[in-house]
Order: sequence, then C-alpha cells, then structure tokens
Amino acid sequence: MAVTVRLPGSLAEATGGATRVEATGGSLREVVADLERRFPALGGRILDRSGAMPAHVNVFIGDDDAREVGGASARVPEGALIMVIPAMAGGAGRG
Repeated sequence: MAVTVRLPGSLAEATGGATRVEATGGSLREVVADLERRFPALGGRILDRSGAMPAHVNVFIGDDDAREVGGASARVPEGALIMVIPAMAGGAGRG
C-alpha cells in the first residue's frame, strides 16, 4: 500500500533533502521498515531498535496519534498521510 510520509527538516539529511517521501506498508512498522531499507540513515530515528516510538518522536497517521491507535502495529490505510513530528521541549517561563 502506498502512503506519503512527511518528515521534519531535521530528518531530511537522511533522505537526500526530501521532507516528503512515498513508502509502502500496511502497518506503521512496515512503512518505517520500507523507509529504512531505502534510507538507512533513518534507522532508529522514527522507531527505536525495539520497534517502539521514542518519547521525543510523535507520529500521526492522518489525524490519529499512532500511539493511540496501536503504536508501531497501527494500521496504515492506502493513501494515508503519515507525519513524523519531533516533540517540543518547553523551557522555563518568564516571570
């Protein structure tokens, strides 16, 4: 199944500068495996080596947070848009 994956600029160096790439797979794990086969530098940056999403990475399948719909096992429908978004860290507020 073909899907589109949008990557943050911080991962673009791993794809030759592309922030939008096509991939195939019926689950998030399969999509990430397809990406890592084609772009080895992505290895471990979307899913860690144990196959889980690192806390500093958010992945959305359409409008759904992948963590809430099965994590790495989440089903990815044909034509889906997958967005990989680095988590934002907050700082101390100004008082």
